[in-house]
Amino acid sequence: MGLKEKILVKSLWVFHISAGSCNNCDIEILDCLTPRFDIERFGMQLIGSIRHADVLLVTGAMNKKSAPILKDLYEQAPKPCFVVAVGTCPCSQHMFKDSYNTISSLDAIIPVDVYIPGCPPKPEAIIAGIAKLINKLTNDKR
Repeated sequence: MGLKEKILVKSLWVFHISAGSCNNCDIEILDCLTPRFDIERFGMQLIGSIRHADVLLVTGAMNKKSAPILKDLYEQAPKPCFVVAVGTCPCSQHMFKDSYNTISSLDAIIPVDVYIPGCPPKPEAIIAGIAKLINKLTNDKR
């Protein structure tokens, strides 16, 4: 059984990192865990260690301090590790595009598998993005 097939057998464990966000996206991610939206029904579970993660959930604009830390965390994650960019800041830097402290969007630092735009994205959009990731993994298995 290959590495990708092993991920599909169990639920996806998610490690969330905030790379300098305003916390609106973080609040929406936490809202996804409430009984109203219940993202755990898709097998997603937030965990506290990158060494056990299947998915890296990133919020916030990449700045000079967070980019090297994020790259190190990505390298520590077991492979394959799928990256989900939540919010407009990691997708395109939004209002921080020409700021003195930001360096680039998330996909210039680590490879991104799913983009969830919005400022902040609604829980429905986050769930739709996670469903796309699950679909992508399911279709890769066939």
